[in-house]
Amino acid sequence: MKTILLAALSAGFLLAQAPPDRKFEVASIRPSQPTELDRVGIGLHLDGAQVRINALPLRDYIARAYRLKLYQVTGPDWLTSERFDLSAKLPEGSSSDQIPEMLQSLLTERFQMKLHRDKKELPVYALIIGKPPLKLQESAGDASASVPIKGDVNVAVSAGAAPSGAVGVSVNLGNGSYYTFANGKFEIKKVGMAMLTQQLERYVDRPIIDMTGLKGNYDLTVTVTPEDAQTMMIRAAVNAGLVLPPQALQLLDNGSIPSLFDGMQQLGLKMEARKAPLDMLVVDQASKKPTEN
Repeated sequence: MKTILLAALSAGFLLAQAPPDRKFEVASIRPSQPTELDRVGIGLHLDGAQVRINALPLRDYIARAYRLKLYQVTGPDWLTSERFDLSAKLPEGSSSDQIPEMLQSLLTERFQMKLHRDKKELPVYALIIGKPPLKLQESAGDASASVPIKGDVNVAVSAGAAPSGAVGVSVNLGNGSYYTFANGKFEIKKVGMAMLTQQLERYVDRPIIDMTGLKGNYDLTVTVTPEDAQTMMIRAAVNAGLVLPPQALQLLDNGSIPSLFDGMQQLGLKMEARKAPLDMLVVDQASKKPTEN
């Protein structure tokens, strides 16, 4: 079991070993302008050869560039608070799969970054198969339903405007994959376990490692109590680098979200608290202001 866990933790990090050897044809990156809080389009957007990344903290850019999860990037506190917009053009003959390497080159050049790799033992949740029967509904329909959804696809977030009209969050993950979180209900469509853990860990107090072995894409619904939903939304804001008042942060003191764990168990899954050595990327130096475009 320990070997499986270490393999799961290391897989993504090994992808970042090759040095960046590709660059955008042209690229502009600058501090984000203030946006309306009730509706924010963030993440990666592709339109042919045009690439746009909106309102992401530098930590998110680095994680995307090195194909890591957010918790694997550490450095100065401002990495999670200062947001930037990127506009770039892919060179002829390149593909969107090469965007991470292009980001590596761009971030190193414009932010004068110096990095090193490390390993640190941290608390995690291992997502495993719980008591049978497994009650997940595999996504029906097209031939792509069994293809895992990548983490670097187009991601658009709408805060405060879920499709049902309820106050909450709606996230389009691309390729027909999405989730909404409104009125204490997670509704997830066409999502694989790796993507599920990636999105769900935004709302909890530690990383989630997929150890289910499940390969398909699934539709599932998890309901949480109003109190836990509030805690999860505050946790998501903190994980996104937002500065919240002390009164809101006090709600995170207990760190427990029992109804979320119960909801996962009802689906035949279990989030088990463990400790595990995680590969980390440490930002030793980075300029707070990128050099001129």
